[in-house]
Amino acid sequence: MPEIISKTARMKLKVGDPAPMINAKDQHGKAVNLADFKGSKVILYFYPKDDTPGCTAEACNLRDNYDDLLDKGFKIIGVSADSAESHSKFTEKYRLPFPLIPDTEKKVIQDYGVWGPKKFMGKSYDGIVRTTFIISEDGKIGQIITDVKTKDHSDQIFKIMGL
Repeated sequence: MPEIISKTARMKLKVGDPAPMINAKDQHGKAVNLADFKGSKVILYFYPKDDTPGCTAEACNLRDNYDDLLDKGFKIIGVSADSAESHSKFTEKYRLPFPLIPDTEKKVIQDYGVWGPKKFMGKSYDGIVRTTFIISEDGKIGQIITDVKTKDHSDQIFKIMGL
């Protein structure tokens, strides 16, 4: 399977590394522990902000292909620094069937190394660099996607995974 490696030095994780543990709550206050997903492949995607064009396209693409992803053995978890209230509104508005972690303290974001310098309209700032980790059934990083195609993310995942 092809591997997409991060283009930046901030990415400390690499394919084959154990995935950092996640012990958080989703937008509804339900516990999300990565250990509970052992035996399943996990699409762990980090995105900058709820209800923005690229983030909405990515979330809706995963939603629209949710059944196919489940059929292939995947579970999905989204993470951003938005609040639980923001995530709740976002999931309700777009009927997202998967948990979103409101990582307002940026613990998971930092553990996965996806916080870093960005540019938008000529301005530089720090933020979440859109990244998807595919975690294997044994809890290791199987793939890292840094060049996320928001409108075609599911197809991108299927292609990278050889499905």
